[in-house]
Amino acid sequence: MDFVLATNNMKKLAEMQRILSPLGINVVTAKMLGTSLEDVVEDGETFEDNAKIKAHAACAQFGMPAIADDSGLCVDYLDGAPGIYSARFSGGHGDDEANNDLLLKKLDGVPIEERGAEYVCAICCCFPDGREIVVRGVCRGTIGFERDGNEGFGYDPLFLVDGRAFGRYTAEEKDRISHRGNALRKFAEELEKTL
Repeated sequence: MDFVLATNNMKKLAEMQRILSPLGINVVTAKMLGTSLEDVVEDGETFEDNAKIKAHAACAQFGMPAIADDSGLCVDYLDGAPGIYSARFSGGHGDDEANNDLLLKKLDGVPIEERGAEYVCAICCCFPDGREIVVRGVCRGTIGFERDGNEGFGYDPLFLVDGRAFGRYTAEEKDRISHRGNALRKFAEELEKTL
């Protein structure tokens, strides 16, 4: 069964495919379908709101089941920031280096015991007949003092789990514990019930 993924992020596509393909789900992008995603305004107040906005827009555009995720980093010391603004924390959208630089600057001088954080991922899947699945996955960790590793994307070089940066985890290791991996496993369970 084909599902369109409402993203242009190929790293998210790879994560989705790794976890959902064993269920017989083929995840495709708008580009793979020979077109592009229509722009949507992500003006929700939560990760779930924004995932729903993107999934419903893609479902309407393509007339097929659509999956969208909205994810980000919530830092305790920053009262949950950058949160839903994670991708555009430093101003531009998707500038990982600038976002990481700003996070390090805002946490300058903050001791390790006050650098708790969680990665959050909300996934929404909607079907042309109106059915909807919404799940959330979380991964707790700590923000490191410097970048470590070249794996993953976003804040992965700074996000530590058990003292090790996600930037050093293999894709398979990260899938087992990450916010997106946790959300996708919940989603897979709900999807099996729905289908």
